[in-house]
Amino acid sequence: MTTIEREVREPQAPRRSRRFSPWWILLGLAVVLFLLSLLQLVTGAHDLASSGTLRATLVATVPIALAALGGLWSERAGVVNIGLEGMMILGTYGAGFFGFHYGPWVGVLGALALGTVGGLIHAIATVAFGVDHIISGVAINIIALGVTQYLAALTFVGLPGGGQTQSPKLGDVGSITIGPLSDALGTVESADIFFVSETAALLRALVTNLSLLVVVAVLLFVVTYFLLWRTAFGLRLRSCGESPVAAESLGVNVYRYKFIAVLTSGAMAGLAGGFLALVASSNYRDGQTGGRGYIGLAAMIFGNWRPGGILMGAGLFGYTETLGLRQGGTSVHALLLAISLLLLAGAVWQWRRGVQVAAFVSVGLALAVGALYFSIDTVPGDFTRMTPYVATLLVLALASQRLRMPAADGMRYRRGEGG
Repeated sequence: MTTIEREVREPQAPRRSRRFSPWWILLGLAVVLFLLSLLQLVTGAHDLASSGTLRATLVATVPIALAALGGLWSERAGVVNIGLEGMMILGTYGAGFFGFHYGPWVGVLGALALGTVGGLIHAIATVAFGVDHIISGVAINIIALGVTQYLAALTFVGLPGGGQTQSPKLGDVGSITIGPLSDALGTVESADIFFVSETAALLRALVTNLSLLVVVAVLLFVVTYFLLWRTAFGLRLRSCGESPVAAESLGVNVYRYKFIAVLTSGAMAGLAGGFLALVASSNYRDGQTGGRGYIGLAAMIFGNWRPGGILMGAGLFGYTETLGLRQGGTSVHALLLAISLLLLAGAVWQWRRGVQVAAFVSVGLALAVGALYFSIDTVPGDFTRMTPYVATLLVLALASQRLRMPAADGMRYRRGEGG
């Protein structure tokens, strides 16, 4: 029995996976809903956990989560993929062109295909030719932007509703609505019962106009977890990101696994772009990714290169973005109180771990945010658009001490270099 095969059967693996079991996820959702209910009660902001807010949060979260999932595949195999933004851009055009001419589900396939092309370019550059991963990713981002602008002007100009910067309107991929259940949950939500109404709002968001692509995204997370943490294939792929030389010595074709990982990464990022075009806006638009590929990288890092953590990071960004768009400064103002308390809790946790300097910094930030909350009644519109980025930076700063990237992530590898 090889070392890799023994590790697949290692008894410690199930213990590590409990962190992201369905029960832990449900418990986490319950805690978040309770805190939001309490925050609504204290601040009087009544749209923090409504079904409309949570439904919009799903739409904002999925493209970031899919981009982050693409980054997870690539970096678990040891290839940094900062080109996720460019692959998303390719996916938006693929969904726009193929979705208009052949239907929305062919548009999904077009987004996957063009994203995979971006992944192939990145894989050839980094794995086959040893180009620096950051340089290759930045080049893909620049090239993708120029190529899609050229192709859009070439293919959409003259079509009804199309032009240099957008495609005609695209068809709908379909959605799921369970009418009687949605109506019953709506009644409970409108009753304004502490925590119960917020729970009903979450369930209502999941059974009302739920896009089929959201369901596909959730299934991709489940499949990714199973493949990468429950199969010999996933163990071999992850070994390429931890120690490719050791993996090669045990008979793993490192090049093959890196190529598979980066191609899958491109496909996931392309699908994220396709979601923006087909679900979030119903057509391709120039610049519609809005940097979500980079935010996906941040969500992947926040999630410690694991699917469950990625969902939390992407959900954080999607939720704060939704609040800024739906309620503007009122809801974001309520979040300031939550951020202040979370910073204080983080300071206590850091102090108990013996990180006194970070704890003092967290206390200082908590006091500053708390003072801001009590000194203003609403957050100016220009600052509400910054909220997702600020929240992401704060959480990354607090979580940075527990993060562990794959040991060989971003390192140049050549077959036989281990001697």
